[in-house]
Amino acid sequence: MRINIFGSTGTIGIKTIKIISSFFPSIRINLLCANNNVNLLLQQANKFKPKFVYIDNEKHLKKIKNNLNSRTKILNYNELKSYLDEDKIEYSLLAVSGYKSLKYFDLILKNSSSIGLVSKEAIVSAGHLFKKYNTTNRNKIFPLDSEHFSIYKNLNSTNKSLLSNLTLTASGGPFLGKQFSKLSNINFIQASSHPKWKMGYKNSIDSATLVNKCLEIIEAHYLFDIDYKNLKIIIHPESKIHSIFEFKNHLYNMIAFHHDMTIPIYHFLNQKFNNILPSKNYNILKNNQFNFVNVKKNEFPIYSFFNNLDKTSPTNVINFNAANEYAVDLFKNKIITYTDIYKIIVKLSSLNLNYKLNNIKDILEYHEILKIKINEKISQFI
Repeated sequence: MRINIFGSTGTIGIKTIKIISSFFPSIRINLLCANNNVNLLLQQANKFKPKFVYIDNEKHLKKIKNNLNSRTKILNYNELKSYLDEDKIEYSLLAVSGYKSLKYFDLILKNSSSIGLVSKEAIVSAGHLFKKYNTTNRNKIFPLDSEHFSIYKNLNSTNKSLLSNLTLTASGGPFLGKQFSKLSNINFIQASSHPKWKMGYKNSIDSATLVNKCLEIIEAHYLFDIDYKNLKIIIHPESKIHSIFEFKNHLYNMIAFHHDMTIPIYHFLNQKFNNILPSKNYNILKNNQFNFVNVKKNEFPIYSFFNNLDKTSPTNVINFNAANEYAVDLFKNKIITYTDIYKIIVKLSSLNLNYKLNNIKDILEYHEILKIKINEKISQFI
């Protein structure tokens, strides 16, 4: 069996390769794709000797050509598209951050038997197209975010008909209990230091603002076809319970597992095997603290804004996501303060470009147009 890994140098890509090495030696790494981390990509390629590598930044091509083992072929983007269009593979991991992951999505959907998906921006931007996909293609998607993984493994056609509400839990991030308005002096390191999960800076900052959970609500709506009014968020600082099913017969299912991405990734890779993951048993005696707190407006004002946003409009959803992506980048580069992230999201989410979003190409073009408009207007907001 083979796997193509898109985002091999990111947190999830690195962990996936480690899990394959430790538990699934019969899964061969066939393709490694990265954006900018050329040094790590070279280390991975020279160690695992995939058939192909691809890097999205052409300025790194010379270094790859000079340092890559001769058994691995370097693909340009057109060659990558041709390969994905012609070849079939058992596994693909899509762990590319940001909306640009969409440029791989349709191709991966065609050529893969199963897709491990951790790129929430792809679902947020293109989820409205899911109804156009046939059942076979939709069933290929194996969500790897802990919340969606827990839903995926426990929601079925029988209990879905009884489902009243589905609640996603949020850790509250590093500033739980603190008023948002008093966090203007928070720096990038503080905001990207998650108390429970080891994630990239973008997801960590989104967790601190609660944008991450808002995006996960959108994902859950698209992935599992659940109405927004039945999707809730609650703060659970221990991060042990990942989703709470509330049924019409007054029963509740709380899905718990250790906060380690090894578990969903392992389950994704283990679909065609019968391996048992060692030393990851959930000890209820050591994990018996379960606190739940409602989301407070003065701590997470973005949640109130998100609840009032018309999410039936794909444009509004994409604007919300793109505005956040842009604002986090500005914060990372010390152009705005931490609390300005919220202000920019609110202001930029209202942009109306009257653009039709009928396919992936439209969505990618819209993101580029949106970026230009945001750059034109950003001086009004900071």
